Parts: sequence; C-alpha cells; structure tokens
Amino acid sequence: MTDKKTDLAGPGIGNYDDLVHSLPENYQALLSPKERMVAVFAIKTYIEENLCRELNLQMVQVPLIVDKDSGVNDYLDRDGSRTPVEFPCGLGLDKPIQAQVVQAATKWKRMALKQFNCNSGEGICTDMKAVRKDYFLDHDHSAYVDQWDWELAITEKERNLDFLKDVVKKIWKVIRGAGQMVQEMFPQLKTSKYSDFPDELTFLHAEEILKMYPDLPRKQRETRIITEKYPAIFIIGIGWPLQDGYPHEMRAADYDDWATETIVKNGEQYYGLNGDILVWNPVTERRHELTSMGIRVTKETLKVQLRMSGQEDFLNLPYHQAILNDEIPLSIGGGIGQSRIYMYLLRTAHIGEVSVSVWPKVLKDICAKKNIYVLE
Repeated sequence: MTDKKTDLAGPGIGNYDDLVHSLPENYQALLSPKERMVAVFAIKTYIEENLCRELNLQMVQVPLIVDKDSGVNDYLDRDGSRTPVEFPCGLGLDKPIQAQVVQAATKWKRMALKQFNCNSGEGICTDMKAVRKDYFLDHDHSAYVDQWDWELAITEKERNLDFLKDVVKKIWKVIRGAGQMVQEMFPQLKTSKYSDFPDELTFLHAEEILKMYPDLPRKQRETRIITEKYPAIFIIGIGWPLQDGYPHEMRAADYDDWATETIVKNGEQYYGLNGDILVWNPVTERRHELTSMGIRVTKETLKVQLRMSGQEDFLNLPYHQAILNDEIPLSIGGGIGQSRIYMYLLRTAHIGEVSVSVWPKVLKDICAKKNIYVLE
C-alpha cells in the first residue's frame, strides 16, 4: 500500500504495470471517434454558455505563454517538482524574454479581473490550453491540458463556505445538464451498463474523510468514500495539514486559500476555503477528479501559506505584490478539466479517446489489448 507521504506527490498511477490492471476489461466504446467529436463540441458549447450564465462570467482570451519573471505561471504544487516548459523568445532583443508555457491560468485570471474591469459579482471564463510535462501519462493524465479556467470577483463578506458551496452546486448543475443534453443527442450513452450521473454532490471536509479512513493514504480514502458512500463529492480543505500531520494533497500556496479557519466540529478547528469535485467513474471504476477550485488568498493568508511552504521569496514577484497592495480583486475561481468532463460524460476509458496528445508506445500497446484506441 502506498504510504501517505508518497501519496502527496501528485496525480497519476505511477507505473505501467499497475495501469494494465487499472484499465477495464471487455471495453467497448459507445460512440465512434467521429461521433465523439460531435459530442465533445456540443458539450463544450453547452458548458461555456451555461457556466457563464450561472456565474455571470464572460468568455475572454487567455495566454498560452507568460513571462517567467511575472510570477503568474502555476506551479501546481508546493515542492516545485512540476516545472513549466521554458524558452527564450523575441528575435532581435538584446535580452530575450524568458517565456514559459502555462501549466494553468490560475493566477493570470485574478490579474485579468482588473484588466477586464470586473466588479464584484462579475467574472471571466477561458478556454485554457496548457502543457504539463511532468505528469505520468496514464488513462486520465495527459501532457496536454485543456480547462475552463474561470474567475469571479467577490466581496469580503462572500469569503465563506456557504458561498463556496453555492458556487460548487451551480457548477455541478451545469456539468450534469451537459450530461443529460448529450444523452439526448446520443441515446446509446444512457445504458444500464453504467450508473447515471448523480443528482447532487455531497460536501465533506478532508478531515471528515480522514476520520472515516485514518490509516489510508489520500487517493485510497477518496476511492473508498466514492465507492462505499457517495458517488459524487466535493472535498473541502485541501492544503492545510490534517490531524495525521499531512495535507489531504499538496496545493500551491499562492492562489487557493487553504489556511483560513472555517468550521469547528466536535471541538476541532477545520481549515480551508477550497476543494475538488470527485466522482466515481463507472467505466474505469476509479476516482475521477473533474475540477479544482477555491476562494483565493488574501494578503494575510498569502503570507501564511508562503511561509508554511518555504516560498516567501515569491512575495517580491509582481502577482504577489498586486495581492499585497490590494491592486486586484478578491475572487473565487477554478479550473474545470475539459477532457476529464468529456471522458466522464461520454463514458470513455481513456482521456486520449476525447483529446489529441502524445502517448508512449507502452501505453498505446496496453490500450490496444484492452480495445482502447487513443487519438493522435
């Protein structure tokens, strides 16, 4: 069994011997590759239109590359293990711009709220593309990433769990609505072979899940909770160390607020204004993360989280200075994995069936033996 510390290292199965046993047997895709592309773009349109309507967002352009010195790029975690693709650009410059391919637009979006003059209650949504070269490439992790990265300006009074939950419920309503829409387009997707999409999410704090399964590492706790109790959950409080001394998962220190004290339960203080939507995927029979999101740091919690992460030098970067000097709005935001959504709603066994990327030969050979064929 994976130990708790190793389990914090991040997503992915980790080796191809285990992947062989993780992919489903007797798999048969419900849609042809051509039909899947029709469905993918129908879902994309539905989610963009309805997410913008539910949260009062506007679709905007988003960068593929950013200046390294801006501090805007997303490092995804706290230990710096997942570094961005980096290259010099700018022909004819004495000192070329050191550019980075984005790993996510998490921090850029909050800066962009000011750029697009968004007042409280207004926000933006992006069709974000990224490269994450340090992922293990398995059935639901790709080096190519597509997300609906969204951000909403909020007030100080809205920095609470009730507001966070209301936003999460709206997002789930949109995701489930997209699933119902595409089932009407392709009735073969609604099959007794797979359970239907749950009506509602169950909200649980990471501490509560730890208490249910105190001896298990994080991924196994998540798997147990969604197989034994709730097929769709929102896990609150990801980043602050739990009662066993480990955070539920490592979370970057400079966007989501995981240090704010929230509820007290049975005399214990719980922390965090962020979380993830996880569902049970009946095709892969595994945990399946759809979105990571949260209320963003204030200048006070930014300092706390960077100190805890040993990254206080980040405070000198432009993005962090903008937070410290109250130059950008308070906000809530997240990234909804597009291909993860397509995979879940279209009942595919591999993310490569709905998204084009690069895959190692070992993975393609494993998939072919399971009747799974990735797009290239």
